[in-house]
Amino acid sequence: MSSSLLTRAAKLSSLITAPPAPTISLGFKLSRFQSSSAAAVKPAPFTLAEEKPPRPFTSLEGIVSAPTFSSLTGNVMGLKTMTSVQNEVLSLLPELSEPYNPQSPTVRDLLVRAKTGTGKTIAFLIPAIEARMKSLDRIGKEAVADSGLASDGELEKKARRKYGRETVGALILSPTRELATQIANEAIRLTKNNNEIEVRLFTGGINKRLQMRDWMKGSRDIVVATTGRLRDLMMSEPEVLRSIKTAQTFILDEADTMLEMGFRDDIHAIQKELIRSPERQTLLFSATVDPVTRQVAENILSKDHKLIDCVGSDKTPVHANVPQFHTILPDASAQIPHVLRLIAHDQLMHGANSKIILFLPTTKTTMLFAEVVRQISNKLFPVKPHVYEIHSKRTMEARSFASSKFRGDRSTASILVTSDVSARGIDYPGVTRVIQVGVPSSTQQYIHRVGRTGRQGSTVGRCDLVLLPWEIGFITWQLTEFPIRALTVGEVEVQLAEEAKRVDETPKEADSPITRSPYAPFLSEFVPATTQIMARFDEFAIRENFMAMLGYYLIRSAELRVQKNVIVEGLKDWTVEAGGLQVAPFVSSEFLAKMGFSGTGRPSRTAQFFNKQSRDSSQPHWLGRGATKTKEGMRRSPAEDDTSLGLGDSRSHLQHNYEDGSFRRNPPSSGGYSRERSSGYGSREGGYQRSSGYGSREGGYQRSSGYGSREGGYQPRDRSSGYGSGSEGGYKPRERSSGYGSGSEGGYKPRERSSVYTPGARGSRAGGGYEVRPRKYESR
Repeated sequence: MSSSLLTRAAKLSSLITAPPAPTISLGFKLSRFQSSSAAAVKPAPFTLAEEKPPRPFTSLEGIVSAPTFSSLTGNVMGLKTMTSVQNEVLSLLPELSEPYNPQSPTVRDLLVRAKTGTGKTIAFLIPAIEARMKSLDRIGKEAVADSGLASDGELEKKARRKYGRETVGALILSPTRELATQIANEAIRLTKNNNEIEVRLFTGGINKRLQMRDWMKGSRDIVVATTGRLRDLMMSEPEVLRSIKTAQTFILDEADTMLEMGFRDDIHAIQKELIRSPERQTLLFSATVDPVTRQVAENILSKDHKLIDCVGSDKTPVHANVPQFHTILPDASAQIPHVLRLIAHDQLMHGANSKIILFLPTTKTTMLFAEVVRQISNKLFPVKPHVYEIHSKRTMEARSFASSKFRGDRSTASILVTSDVSARGIDYPGVTRVIQVGVPSSTQQYIHRVGRTGRQGSTVGRCDLVLLPWEIGFITWQLTEFPIRALTVGEVEVQLAEEAKRVDETPKEADSPITRSPYAPFLSEFVPATTQIMARFDEFAIRENFMAMLGYYLIRSAELRVQKNVIVEGLKDWTVEAGGLQVAPFVSSEFLAKMGFSGTGRPSRTAQFFNKQSRDSSQPHWLGRGATKTKEGMRRSPAEDDTSLGLGDSRSHLQHNYEDGSFRRNPPSSGGYSRERSSGYGSREGGYQRSSGYGSREGGYQRSSGYGSREGGYQPRDRSSGYGSGSEGGYKPRERSSGYGSGSEGGYKPRERSSVYTPGARGSRAGGGYEVRPRKYESR
């Protein structure tokens, strides 16, 4: 195979199988795509595939081509026994890979439902490769026959090469670029012994010019692409569109995931450019088949397609085989030490074979925890691990490199700290533990994360979910049908102590990966070490994490069955107890209103319930209804407005001192809302007043520090700070002592700067002209 961009990308990515796929909610906008004809189609019943005895790959000898067979069973892949989905699909060979023949009763289109991590990639790659090989053989023989010769090897070879460079054999669509890269890498391995078949990859994150260069100079036998990049190239590159139109096989991997991600329109747009079914062979693979997936299948598959179900309602999903635990922390200060104890516990159990994936909800939190783990790895962990980091802020090349290194790291213990970028589409063999910190974005995302361990032919590890007290709603409302057990912080400490005792009492071998022995004395150092490390973080970094988590959690308040003001307060507690801040960040009411609070007007029903105001029981309960709120009459105090936002008094009076950078709290005034700032924001007492430079308003409008006042009319401004003041019925030019210049009678006075840096050759204007100022450097 010729050198290509795909080969270089393969060096930076892991060779893994298909990702888990979430079940699509029926809340999907079905009516947007549903037509009367499609709705009238009755889906064929799904029949569960019969259980067959394990079939070895050696049984494919003579059925598939010799290069493919040698790659499967030889040193390249070394596969022994087929999985259920592989057995069902590959048992249809060689008829499945035959070219279209309207006279043949053979069914060529498939709708396959199979669990994630069961080897679906091999199941559809082998028929696609074999179909392409048969097409090349046919073209070569036809070229020789058309020439009138009995045989001509050179002519046949030239015809095959020309056909390979002009047409596409199989087009494979994938929902993510990570999965697309993995499929392409698997195809490269499967065709390693075949010098004629080449693989092309179209994904985002790679320069289109380089992709097109490889496209123009190489063969186009197997094309793997994401829907977005492929549609872009089909619209902008005529050569790509011309070749894609000739694709003989169309494969959709993780079809339900693509539909959930909103790619239905893209799938139909691509399908319209292809050869019509049934001349075109279509294979659709999905982990779930709901009504939306069935509708798409009815539109793109032939009417007599075959249904293969390798799941069944009575079969246990992959994640159900993984031991799962959840811990509700007593407070935020226990979060980081608890996560570190889980890592240490896994290293004591597995030593150098420990392979941990640590999932975080946001990119900022991922960056924070990655740094914490790196710092702790040099001090407390039994085995010094390799720490890898993947999140959206890293480039595609860096993410692929980290993924590949983590997947192939067998030298010592390793930890991958990642966001949901690694939750789907990537398989890491040998993962011993999955740790999830915080609430996943959905129940399906939780399943995807758990599925990183316990996949087909891989190690069955353990999953731990670590939640703050106010996140318990995810357990009680979202994970009710999952086999997840409660585990307290104290129980983890006991497990860690027992495992440390076992390791310390075991004679240490010369090549033992445990670098700290005995380990029991280190068990009491997790909390002090965490406090010391968090104190080193910049305050701004903690505040960034707070803002990121605020945006992540506020939109999930309904899923968690928790009020938004509880989330805000809980995250503030996190910044102090876990983040190490002295005072929690101040959140303005305007910002909270943008994040979904009811605003500063009428309190929401939730706010009214949680912030009930005391009422004089001697008065009728209906007193005041329908009254007009005026300044002099009934008027809800401004404090109530802020209370409706869920801020409460404890947060409404958290102030920032801009002189020394500190925060302080001031009690509210008796008249309503009080806010005092040393920088001059003033206060309100019974009305509206700003005492530190912005003026006050008492029955009218007045500003006492330079903006002037308005008492039945307008009084010109008078500012001692240099902004100038008005004169009788006119305007008095400004005078500034700080060097900005002032106006003159009806004109403009050039600026004079006595204590500022003046750039050279910029000059100033005086008397309607331009004067070049000399360059000089003066201190402020």
